[in-house]
Amino acid sequence: MNRLDSFMSACVLCPRMCRADRLAGRTGYCRETAELVVARAALHMWEEECISGKSGSGTVFFSGCNLGCIFCQNHNISQAKAGKVISVGRLSDIFLELQGQGANNINLVTPTHYVPQIIEALDLAKGKGLNIPIVYNTGGYERTETLTLLRGYVDIYLPDFKYMDERLAEEYSHAPDYPAYAKQALEEMVSQTGEFQMDETSGLLKKGVLVRHLVLPGQVRNSKEVIRYLYEAYGNHILISIMNQYTPMPHTRNHLLLGRKVTKREYDKVVDFALGIGVECGYIQEGEAALESFIPEFDGEGVEESSFHQESV
Repeated sequence: MNRLDSFMSACVLCPRMCRADRLAGRTGYCRETAELVVARAALHMWEEECISGKSGSGTVFFSGCNLGCIFCQNHNISQAKAGKVISVGRLSDIFLELQGQGANNINLVTPTHYVPQIIEALDLAKGKGLNIPIVYNTGGYERTETLTLLRGYVDIYLPDFKYMDERLAEEYSHAPDYPAYAKQALEEMVSQTGEFQMDETSGLLKKGVLVRHLVLPGQVRNSKEVIRYLYEAYGNHILISIMNQYTPMPHTRNHLLLGRKVTKREYDKVVDFALGIGVECGYIQEGEAALESFIPEFDGEGVEESSFHQESV
């Protein structure tokens, strides 16, 4: 057993620290064993402009999730209902294939519970010529001990910062400690990458941290508290993306608040607040972003054909 494998023999990769023996086939809170499961690998045009650019971000969607938010728009993969089992070697090949397709970067989506395998795959791919930036795209619920393993591997951190309200974090993500862990994780991410750096010619982000915050219906106060914290802690050394794309999914349509979209008035209040306190570097969304058509099909595109990873019925 190598040092990275030891993180999964009694898994403590994420703040859940469920200590499941994933190497022995047990599933953790993330709903995954140590088998590497990927649901989609393709060029993605719907990230922020500095990530997708004109040719797209080479996104790899991993199955499973350590948060399990009740409003998740990627429900099929976060609940481990979709995806295909692949080898570490195949993952490294996927990285190179995406680079060959013209991807601006390799975008690792929901990667936390596969950090050891990702590091191994990156080592293999870099030995074969992988040279584009690596993006770590996460819900923000991270342990600094895991993030330190990624020092020197990740160029761009793309975390969510969902909640400052512990009660809301408990209700929506069963994680009342989310704010504490998200703060610690962000501090580590910034320490690794420093102030964000843009390519002046392409407009692409080369290095740094871009924090996403999804405005939720009825939760303007929480959004303001998140943005206030981000600005007071990091000023304009990080990018902040304020998102209005919350999409009610079938399993939330009867929820008092989550059953509706964010109103224009709610979103405008959050944006106006951000501008009012001095936020200058970041992104806002205009127009109708809350559409299910923005959610990709998790049909195994770009993933090597192998045994299906399917929840039993």
